[in-house]
This record gives sequence, C-alpha cells and structure tokens, in this order.
Amino acid sequence: MAPKRTVDPNGIFSGMIVFLVDNGVQSRRLQIWKQKLVQMGATLEDNLSPNVTYVFALNSDSLGHKFGPKLLLLQRFKGSILLYQWLEDSLRLGEKVSEESYIIQLSLSQNPPKNSVEPADGQKSSDNQLHLNKKLKSSPKNSESSNPEIKDKPYPLSPSSISQVTHDAGKSIVAYESITFWMYLVMSSFSLALGEDRRSFSYYKAIPVIERLPFKVESVDQVKDLPAIGKSMQDHIHEIVTTGKLSKLEHFESDEKVLKSFFAAFNFVVRTISLFGEVWGVGPATALKLYERGHRSLDDLKKDDTLTNSQKLGLKYFDDIRTRIPREEVQEMEHLLQKAAEDVLPGVSVVCGGSFRRGKATCGDMDIVITHPDGLSHIGFLPKYVNHLKDMNFLREDLVYSIHSEQGTDSGVDTYFGLCTYPGRELRHRIDLKVVYPKDIYPFGLIHWTGNDVVNRRLRILAESKGFRLDDNGLFPATQGSGGKRVSGSTSLKFNSEKEVFDFLGFPWLEPHERNI
Repeated sequence: MAPKRTVDPNGIFSGMIVFLVDNGVQSRRLQIWKQKLVQMGATLEDNLSPNVTYVFALNSDSLGHKFGPKLLLLQRFKGSILLYQWLEDSLRLGEKVSEESYIIQLSLSQNPPKNSVEPADGQKSSDNQLHLNKKLKSSPKNSESSNPEIKDKPYPLSPSSISQVTHDAGKSIVAYESITFWMYLVMSSFSLALGEDRRSFSYYKAIPVIERLPFKVESVDQVKDLPAIGKSMQDHIHEIVTTGKLSKLEHFESDEKVLKSFFAAFNFVVRTISLFGEVWGVGPATALKLYERGHRSLDDLKKDDTLTNSQKLGLKYFDDIRTRIPREEVQEMEHLLQKAAEDVLPGVSVVCGGSFRRGKATCGDMDIVITHPDGLSHIGFLPKYVNHLKDMNFLREDLVYSIHSEQGTDSGVDTYFGLCTYPGRELRHRIDLKVVYPKDIYPFGLIHWTGNDVVNRRLRILAESKGFRLDDNGLFPATQGSGGKRVSGSTSLKFNSEKEVFDFLGFPWLEPHERNI
C-alpha cells in the first residue's frame, strides 16, 4: 500500500490561495504541482475567485489562451501572477524564492518591432525581415484561433462582464505606453456589430500608427498630427486619457441586442485576423490590411494578387508548416545537414537549435546554426550549401535569402529561410539556416536561436541594465546619442561560450534543456 501523503499546514506555501492555469501544461506535471502545493499548506481554487492570492501559468501566452478577452480583468488582480518555474525553484531549495524575476507581465497587445517589415521576394533581405515570422505570431499553432474552420461562436463572456472589460480596456491607455490593440479591437468590433464597416476600418488604420509610438500617450496633442488619427479618433483618445473610459462603449453596454452582435463580431474579427497571421510571411499589420480588404477566409487570400511569393508559399503549404515534426526525424535531418555541410566545407559545425536543442519531443520548425572554427571559411558557403541541398531534393522552396559575408562587413549573418522535406516525403517543413557565425560571436547565435523567448528577453533586459544591447550578433556597448536617443557601438564584446555570456550578464547558467521556462 502506498504511504499516505501528509499535509503540513505550516509548510512553505502556507496561506497561499492558488489558481493554476493549465494551458500548455502536461497533465502529469500539473498533478504533481497540485499535490506539492497542498502538501505544503496551500489551498487550490478551481476558478479565479476573489480569494485567490497567486496565479501560476506557463507563460503570458497561456494566460491569453485561458482568459481570452477576460485577460483585461487580470489588471485588477491584486495578487501575484508568476511562472511555474517559481514553484520548481522554491521546491528545489525548500523555501520561497524571490518573486521578482518570475513575474508574468500582462501583454494586452502584440506589438511588432518599430522597424519591422514584411519579408520580400528575391535574394536579398534585411535582418528585420528574417526575424519577423517567428516573433510576431500572436497565438501558438495549437490555439483555437488558428483553426482554419472559423466558427461564429462567441468568447465565453456574459453581457454583464462587458462593462468591466471595456472599462479596463480604456484604462489601459493610461497604464501602458501606447494605446492598445485591444482597445481599438473592442471599438472596431462594436462598429462591425452596428454595420459601420467604414468606421471600423478607420480604427484598424490607426492601430499600427499608435502602437509604434515610443512614449506614453497622455494628451491628444501628442497624436493629433499623426496619419490615420482624424477628429473623431482624437475625441476618443482625449476622453480616454482624461477620464479612463469611453462613453461610446458605455452607451453600447446598455443595449443587449448590440452586445450579442458585438460578441459574434468580436469573436470573428479576432479569429480571422489571428488565422491570417498564421500564414508564413504575413505579419500583424498585413493581417489587418487583408481583413480590411474584405478577406474572411484562407480561400479568400488565395485570390489576392497582392501577396508576395513568400506569402503565397506560406498559404499553399499552410497545413504542412503547422504540422509538428517528431524529434527523431529532426535528429535524422540534423545528421543529413551536417554530412551535406561537410561535403561543401570540411570542418564545418551544424547545430539544430530552437525547441530541438531544448529537448522538446516535437518541433515546429528547424533552426540550423552553422559555424567554422577558423572564422573565415564561411564566406561564400551558404549559396554552395543551399544548391547542394537542393540537388539532394531536401530544400524545396525559398522564402528569404540574405547574404552578408561577401560584403566584407560584420553587418549580419548569411541567412536562408525556406521549406524542406524529410527524405522520401512531400510534407513541407520550415527550416532556417544561419550561416556562419564567426567563432567569437557564435555563442550569441546559439543563445538567440536556442531560446526560449522568456530566457532571451531576460538576458536582453539584463544587458540593457548594464549599458549594453544584446542580439544574435553580439553584445554591444550602448551610449546616449544626440537628443538623448540610445545608440550602440558597432563592435561586440568577445566570448568563447554561452556560459561566459550568462556569467557576464549575471544570469544563472542554464543548459539548453533547462531553458523551457
């Protein structure tokens, strides 16, 4: 008979009232955490009741999928919202660790980088283009919003809760550094519900303009001269930043018929735009434009002649790209890539980063980081390597192709984004080739392309706090330029290993398989 588990009312979690977000967490792991919490004095709640003092989640995305539009309500939550890693570390050490580095920041919008652009066709592309499609997806591939069959099923909100949602959405403009995507989505959805399509589109046009502002909006004078911010929009912004609410929405809240229409419109708008954003090569701004153009399904997109060749390929192989790759197959393809690279350049090193290097059972794509110990032989390697892999019928379609090494500068790495196939199959998989990091910046490439985003974000924040800018090309000293604008030098500090970078920044060393935070 198994020993009876005892409960210690004075355990390290005594007095904690906990709600666990199960999205993205393995059921067995969740069960273990529940048992440990209860054994060590915590109380578990099945719902986010007013009694809850702690919310634990895998990451900010899992919070978004759990609460949907209700995520706005968490702004009023007075307790702690932490990563599950806090539990793991506290259990390992036998005492509560500091919560500071485990806090999940609520992200009510997914903001594109201020200088991001859509991938262009052809053989040359900027570095911003290369990073776009990995960093701007607002929902994971297994989310409900990525289902091609968009159903007109409202989010699980009741009419009585819309008042709080819209009120908090309005307040978010004051609380955050820019007017949020959600605020405009709420307003535009109400317009759709009333059949005011033309007015709803004006909100969408204003979204990228407002979202890219590098300052907190505290006065309508700050935005009145911006494109897409007309008189009506200025009035809305003025009311929100001065009163923390929007009377237009409050008027709608009292009309039950409008509310019901709103839920259907809100649901449809979110899911449609999210679906378009799942197409490779389509960023958030383009997804909005496609919706504004009248497209409502992937079949609609297939008829759009304005799509780039890369976007058409992303659409054609939409289902293929979303199919997860078993770890065993990724390992076999890594061996194939290493052998092919040796055929072109003896001594070259090929490493598959991303979720594969972090030990995941399946991978969404393959991030291949390549280097050569001498730091010179990589020049001109990528075109030969790509041609060799095409001759082997491994690489099938090109998405983005960028060459820097032959320019005689250190402006970036040679990069290829494309589609490949497992030997003997036609199913397309996404593959990125990063060629080739010279030895002294190779550690930065490994860190960046191994991930995950949480670890990388913490490292970048630490670097900034120490007066540096960190990216996949190095660690650059940052200084104050003219007008107070922060600029970074062109020469990176040199390191021989990932661990040296972690140690320099004062971040505890994590093996690749430990970076799934």
